[in-house]
Amino acid sequence: MQFPEYRPRRLRKNANFRRMVCETRLTVDNLIYPLFVVTGKKVKKPIPSMPGNFQMSVDNIVLEAQRLKELGIPAVILFGIPDKKDEVASQALIDKGVVQTAIREIKAKAPDILVITDVCVCEYTSHGHCGIIEKGEVANDVTLEALSEMAVSHAKAGADMVAPSAMMDGQVGAIREGLDEAGFETLPVMGYSAKYASCFYGPFREAAQSAPAFGDRRGYQMDPANSDEAIREITLDVQEGADIIMVKPALPYLDVIRRAKEEFDLPLAAYNVSGEFAMIKAAAAMGWLDGERAMMESLTAIKRAGADMIITYFAPEAAEFLRRTGRGLNP
Repeated sequence: MQFPEYRPRRLRKNANFRRMVCETRLTVDNLIYPLFVVTGKKVKKPIPSMPGNFQMSVDNIVLEAQRLKELGIPAVILFGIPDKKDEVASQALIDKGVVQTAIREIKAKAPDILVITDVCVCEYTSHGHCGIIEKGEVANDVTLEALSEMAVSHAKAGADMVAPSAMMDGQVGAIREGLDEAGFETLPVMGYSAKYASCFYGPFREAAQSAPAFGDRRGYQMDPANSDEAIREITLDVQEGADIIMVKPALPYLDVIRRAKEEFDLPLAAYNVSGEFAMIKAAAAMGWLDGERAMMESLTAIKRAGADMIITYFAPEAAEFLRRTGRGLNP
């Protein structure tokens, strides 16, 4: 096809043409909303670097889940912030832990929302690392035991899915084995399969109070320069029994999302992380770009790259936009 016989602008000249030939459609069904659960009652503490997001006590988490249900958002993912932290993340494993309590309350009062839980100890340890420390190092295999126990405790509380994010070798297999032995053979696992050591997690670490007290996480999270390694990591999760695979962050790693979509026949999630969210919010606040359009363009790009579901702090805003307009990007 060549000009002048072929003129691509013919199918762009009005909104209806553009709607008819649209190749990527973002819907509310693609969205998962992260929630930060804290102890106490009637707590709704704003997160300064993430406008519109809050640390919330369980009573307010339930109200938020009910609001999300009305918006049509199918799922939330819970991150817990305990009132006490220690070296071995003991608060992550107890029956009355903050996440376990939130799961039970959401399932009782907003049962149609899927509850996914983050399985990692970084929010629960006094040192902020994603594993148990032994001899000054994150001990992989000891951490697997804690992750498995944590996942089972979430399952017993009523979680619909668990999502291990610690980037410990063998974490999906250990959790799958633990769930199966506890009688939760049907509970799916979403693996944080390719999780990069990214600077874009900064606002999240404020929200989850999980910044490392020493060192960094490059010893277990992935090098941002590596793509082939991501495929090896995802392959391991698939072999260990992951039901859904994930790439995190999303926007700086669209090429990895595309590769994962092409190479694996499993549902694919992408995490549109806190720094990606914060950049758009900050630029919009300064009047440097249209925040709503930037939101939708970013989410559409993630979907176009191959993500079947997107974990995003934009979820309620995007759902409201889709309800108002009936479509994704303005035609």
